[in-house]
Amino acid sequence: MEKQPKRTLLHDWHVARGANMADFGGYEMPLWYTTGAKKEHLAVLSGAGMFDTSHMAMLKISGSDASDLLQLCFTKDLNACVGQNKTPLSPGRCVYGAFLNADGTVIDDAIVYQAFGEEYLVVVNAAMGGEIAKNLISHRGGKNTEVTDLTDKLGKMDIQGPASAKILRKVLAEPEKVFEKMPYFSFRGHFDAAASPEIPVRLSYSGGDGPPILLSRTGYTGEFGFEIFIAPEHFVKLWETVLDAGKSFDLTPCGLAARDSLRAGAVLPLSHQDIGHWPFINNPWPFALPYNDGQTDFTKSFVGGDALKNVIDSECTYPFAGNDLRKISAEDPAIVTNEDGREIGRVLTCVTDMGIGRADDRIYSISSPDKPEGFKAKGLCCGFVKVNTMLKFGQTVVLKDKRRKIKVRIAEDIRPDRTARRPIREMI
Repeated sequence: MEKQPKRTLLHDWHVARGANMADFGGYEMPLWYTTGAKKEHLAVLSGAGMFDTSHMAMLKISGSDASDLLQLCFTKDLNACVGQNKTPLSPGRCVYGAFLNADGTVIDDAIVYQAFGEEYLVVVNAAMGGEIAKNLISHRGGKNTEVTDLTDKLGKMDIQGPASAKILRKVLAEPEKVFEKMPYFSFRGHFDAAASPEIPVRLSYSGGDGPPILLSRTGYTGEFGFEIFIAPEHFVKLWETVLDAGKSFDLTPCGLAARDSLRAGAVLPLSHQDIGHWPFINNPWPFALPYNDGQTDFTKSFVGGDALKNVIDSECTYPFAGNDLRKISAEDPAIVTNEDGREIGRVLTCVTDMGIGRADDRIYSISSPDKPEGFKAKGLCCGFVKVNTMLKFGQTVVLKDKRRKIKVRIAEDIRPDRTARRPIREMI
């Protein structure tokens, strides 16, 4: 009997608003609404968009040896991972990395949050909560650590775009305190106020304070924004309250299609597609590994680390950007050739970022402050390729599926002038 996909708490809301629904990671999720994926994508660049991301999974790692267990299993060095000075992870900060198999291949990527002294929260992809929990437990040994899978026990939504903080100011209790000195990859509050020694971050509902939330200055679009975690019984009201507060900012509900095109334009990988069952090396995300300053060695020992150091002639993953909005289907499957027609690899992701375009052989975004007068973004295809040879930035390769072939250029970066790292004082 075929297994039916799960439904998030907002499923009925999505369907009632005409969402095009599809199975993603074992959940029935909206791909786009009647607004269309293009307008949803552009809304995040120019104003704000909101996403139901409650299909994502979360684990709680607690106990006196929780940090040691994560140091062993997670790629980032938690003792040297925050900011340019690489200070230790501390309460209120979070960091991106991956969980690897012993052979250096990827189980899943994740964000690790240090909630307080002996509690960490780990956010992983849909359907991966059980896998990562099993991985952590298998390496626990005699460590004093408890691993709790919170899959489907939380509501989660993202609000992304330059107007995000302005909208949240209208629904948060004491927003000035919440936003004060809140850098990229930091968070405030907890979805369980009773479990946290910190002063809770609460929603401000009519008639008094609302429920507590964990508000994280992170996201998957490359743009300024937040992820919000809340107890499931409050999730639908949170969604509707934020949407109502954002009406004057044209806040737009967005589906997974816009999420995919936004993250690709921001050079962010999709787990099990752009990273997966091959060594986690020679890709655009070396910052997820615990390299020393000279990138000659790792600063700690971790599962998969020895295998990565011994990799020889690994395939290389590169971002690319096209010359127009035409794209090919990575599922066709699509291959990569050099200009002479020799096959050198395959396409991992190919989408269209509708917020960018080329002018004078340079990529601009609709958000670029120095875009030429009269610039209009016509869209560029972009994504990732995995090839068996080293390539140079700017080099032309050909992507080919069963319908067409297109020339694209290997890129060091894709969508310029992204807002994710902007100081919060400029955004409120």
